[in-house]
Amino acid sequence: MRFYGFAVAVGVITLGACAGGEKKPADTTHVAVDTSTSSASTTTASTTTTPGGTAPGSVAAAPVTGASHEVKMVGDAKGYRFEPANFTVKAGDAAKFVVVTGGPHNVAFDPATIPADVRAQLDANMGTDKMGELSSALKTNPGESVTVSFGKIKPGVYPYHCTPHLALGMKGVITVQ
Repeated sequence: MRFYGFAVAVGVITLGACAGGEKKPADTTHVAVDTSTSSASTTTASTTTTPGGTAPGSVAAAPVTGASHEVKMVGDAKGYRFEPANFTVKAGDAAKFVVVTGGPHNVAFDPATIPADVRAQLDANMGTDKMGELSSALKTNPGESVTVSFGKIKPGVYPYHCTPHLALGMKGVITVQ
């Protein structure tokens, strides 16, 4: 008899955990009635966010106005690495990170190493194909790429890494002049 009681308890807990389902946004349709003319009008309120989850009015991506520097993302018998790992750009340049082998790879900056007054601009300059703040989406196939603009980025040293291969030493430093 204890077994059946235990089985029922486990079933209830499992169903409770699975019952959450997907949350749907609240309906934002409102009906306004004009009593002077006895007519009804419907208005819809909506909120807009830009791709990547940033709110309207936040920092816009700065365009590339200088040179583009290609960086290879490699994973092979020699290890996981960026080629070159450490390089220098000028404000307005871009870095194009291209998967060569060993994916998935991405480009990520640790928010703790990025000055607070640069963080939002650098995040916006990474585009909209991201998996989080200062972190590009994973790229798996050879030839796929991530381009980061250094437009409106102040001079400094910006360490970066590949999230899945950080423990294997896939990291580098970009110096902005």
